[in-house]
Amino acid sequence: MKDYSSKKRQLSYISAINEAFDLSMAKDNDVVIIGEGVPDPKAIFNSTLGLRQKYGKDRVFDMPLSENGMTGVCIGASFVGIKPILIHQRIDFSFLSLDQIINNAAKWAYMFDGKQSVPIVIRMIIGRGWGQGPQHSQALHSLFALIPGLKVILPSQAYDAKGMMIGAIEDKNPVIFIEHRWLHNMIDYVPDSYYKLDISLPRMLTKGNDLTLIALSYMVIESIKVSKVLREIFGIEIELIDMRTITPESYQTIFDSVNRTGNALIADIASVGFGFSSEISSQIVSNCFNELKAPPQILGSPFHPAPTSHYLMEDYYPSSMDLAKLALEMLGRWDNRSELEMIELDRALSSDVPNDVPNMNYSGPF
Repeated sequence: MKDYSSKKRQLSYISAINEAFDLSMAKDNDVVIIGEGVPDPKAIFNSTLGLRQKYGKDRVFDMPLSENGMTGVCIGASFVGIKPILIHQRIDFSFLSLDQIINNAAKWAYMFDGKQSVPIVIRMIIGRGWGQGPQHSQALHSLFALIPGLKVILPSQAYDAKGMMIGAIEDKNPVIFIEHRWLHNMIDYVPDSYYKLDISLPRMLTKGNDLTLIALSYMVIESIKVSKVLREIFGIEIELIDMRTITPESYQTIFDSVNRTGNALIADIASVGFGFSSEISSQIVSNCFNELKAPPQILGSPFHPAPTSHYLMEDYYPSSMDLAKLALEMLGRWDNRSELEMIELDRALSSDVPNDVPNMNYSGPF
């Protein structure tokens, strides 16, 4: 885990996104921001706050509710040197533009032998809870990761969000930047400088020899808490990998870790089945089979649409206790836990916060 003992400047995830936009627009006049609600007073959860006033309405502007058409406009604009950041307030709204994203943006460089690039960032937000329901809560990152030509990133830390957003803006081809709404208040050390991070590699957050925990987006936050609790109560050392990106280039980090620990647990923000977590599990079995002590396990949501009712949400989304239980079962420690260990575990992981609103105790730094 990163050492923050000498790090003074703390910034929220959403402020880090805003700063990445600001610095990128100041550095490059070709960067523009377009999206539903970009100049709205709420500024898309404050992520675009102040940018229209600073850079003008020709570079920061709203768009008609015609997602497919406007995505096509942005793709065309990228052909003449403009670098659009296209923002959807929810990932669900982007589905109306899948034709342009999949059939044009993703394929253009391949169709023209790399001579024509598509430097476009499409930012999508996952909205969980508050009655968002089945049409505003979908975590379909795996859908975009399935498409050759698209880079899909889901940073969980504010530091990574800023650096990877800048990296995405500088990339010559389309990047899908997906953020979970519950990450917006997370605090992290974020330098005020302009810095770019590699958008193709995961980050190792903690070292351990007992179990490899591979987490994505908001589940990284739950995994950090669980890793700390299991170490303190059970002496279990977890190697935690924050995926940050969905790309085959990230696999080697996973293989190296699983070959050491012999155990792999994948914590996803999506429904289990036919997606990112299943692919990672398959890759682990194919590449680490001889070193595995047990089959890889996956924690995610049930395979049906997210409910609107907060009562149903209590059982729909996995909790930190679910993650801890699965890890302990894999290591043969769940059935052998003592009464004192269970009391301590329950005290450390139980929460009075409903499962459909963010736990404000999770604020960082991590």
